[in-house]
Amino acid sequence: MFIDPAESALIVIDLQERLAPAMSDFESCAKNAELLINGARELALDAIVTEQYPKGLGATLPRFREILPGDTPVIAKTGFSVFEEAAFRTVLSARPRKNLILCGIESHVCVLQSLFDALERGFRVFLAADAVTSRKTADRDLAIQAARAAGATVVSAEALLFMMLRDAKNPAFKAVSKLVK
Repeated sequence: MFIDPAESALIVIDLQERLAPAMSDFESCAKNAELLINGARELALDAIVTEQYPKGLGATLPRFREILPGDTPVIAKTGFSVFEEAAFRTVLSARPRKNLILCGIESHVCVLQSLFDALERGFRVFLAADAVTSRKTADRDLAIQAARAAGATVVSAEALLFMMLRDAKNPAFKAVSKLVK
């Protein structure tokens, strides 16, 4: 399966200062989210970042803000699904996209509800299973199962990058290959 970066967006959900410490195995999730963000930059893939109630939960962690392209929209929200926020829908509709790649926290709340809404709206949805987590590992695992059952493609962050590269002749191949080593 090929994912055309020109028809895709990476949705980075709620990787925030006060949420991260409570997450199960956050460091592994963060490492793979960084891989996706860096790979998206190499592939010229659009990214959109959301923050759940940033006044209470803080901003996106600096480690992610520092690697996002400067023009990446960061959208505050209170609804669990990213689609509940009008600003998100506006940014997303600014360019025609068929594919959404999701990563972030919490798997069983904001990520899963966003995934369900994206599928209902006709997007092809790809979940980076190793770039999501929840407070409880069981919640993450059940969310991944539910995503797969709903029709999302569930694979690793690395697999997603290579699905966008498609071929070692891709000009971004060397840069992406260095990221995964």
